[in-house]
Amino acid sequence: MIEQIATQPAWFWLCFGGLLLIAELLGTGGYLLWTGTAAVVVALITWVFPGMGWELQGILFAVLTLCSVIAWRSWLRYRPRQASDKVLNQKNHQLIGLHARLITDTENGYGRVKLADGSWRIQCDQELPANTEVEIIAVDGITLKVKAISHQP
Repeated sequence: MIEQIATQPAWFWLCFGGLLLIAELLGTGGYLLWTGTAAVVVALITWVFPGMGWELQGILFAVLTLCSVIAWRSWLRYRPRQASDKVLNQKNHQLIGLHARLITDTENGYGRVKLADGSWRIQCDQELPANTEVEIIAVDGITLKVKAISHQP
């Protein structure tokens, strides 16, 4: 078996990389992704340059693994953050900026709007009649703070 690996190093690295990538699918959280990718790249390099010794292949594999991990971590660190990332699991904060119509008149600054399949309690600074279009400007617990939208002709 060692003789077969020595005569066909590209297939060894390709199978090794494939196994690492399959193992990544089991949920390792990205730890084996870059190692498997490095093994596949070493397979391609040993296929193009078949005379490489196993020592050089091992060093190349280690260097490619480290370089790919470092490059990935630096890309993650410096990539621009999307606004949706900050409110990903906060559904009520994703409502800010939406427009809705009041389904009830406001009393003492409180009323209700219908959003999707539910109605939400709202609070505003002025008394508004039902069917007024409002914009959600903030969230306080389960109460949405809104302001009336004035349409100008």
